[in-house]
Amino acid sequence: MTLQDRATTLANHDRFIRRVVESGEVWVLESDEGYAVCDSTQYEEDEEARDVIPFWSDRAYAQRAAEGEWAGFVPTPITLDDFIDRWLKGMHEDGTLAGTNWDANNCGVEVVPVELAHALVTALEERDGE
Repeated sequence: MTLQDRATTLANHDRFIRRVVESGEVWVLESDEGYAVCDSTQYEEDEEARDVIPFWSDRAYAQRAAEGEWAGFVPTPITLDDFIDRWLKGMHEDGTLAGTNWDANNCGVEVVPVELAHALVTALEERDGE
C-alpha cells in the first residue's frame, strides 16, 4: 500500500468540487450504526484527535471504499444543498473534518467544513456566472 502524493490528493479534491457541483449530490457511506467516520491524521500532538467523515463525488468511488472496517456500509447520496446547509454546518459545530474523494486506501484531503462550503459555493457561483 502506498500513500498518495500531494498532487494526486489535491487533484482528487478538485475533482470532488467539480463533480458534486455538476451532479448536485455528494456520497457518504452509511450503515445501520451511522456513517463512516475515522480519526484525522492531521492534528498537532497537543490537540485531541478529530473525527473525519469521508465523502465522495461518485457512487462508484464510495462503493470502492466500502471494504475492510466499512464492509457493511452502503453508498448513500446527499443533495448538494443539504450537504452545504446542514451537513457542513453541523460538522463545523461538532469540530468534525470532511474528507474528499479518498482513494481505496482511505488517503486524501481532510478539510475544515467551512473551507469546503466556501469552495463549493464559489464553484456554484462560477458555474452560474455570478
